[in-house]
Amino acid sequence: MLKVAVVVMGVMIVAGVATLAVVLAQRVLAVPGPAAQAVLDEPEGTRIVGVSALPDRLALQLQGGGPDRVVVVDLRSGRVLGRAALAR
Repeated sequence: MLKVAVVVMGVMIVAGVATLAVVLAQRVLAVPGPAAQAVLDEPEGTRIVGVSALPDRLALQLQGGGPDRVVVVDLRSGRVLGRAALAR
């Protein structure tokens, strides 16, 4: 009975390590999905002069078409999360 228990536990350890290796490999080698498209409703003449990226957000520095401003976009949904403008 003891030999059977040792063999079963050994198989469980090997299966657990193999499962852990597969999960880690999938997460490391995972290709990110397509990013959402964002359409910015900005005045004509606006241009992007700076970009700063976080894992889930993108900050765009815009000039022209009004006061200089920063627009923050959610990369998953493409939705504009916020705007900050400099007063003139």
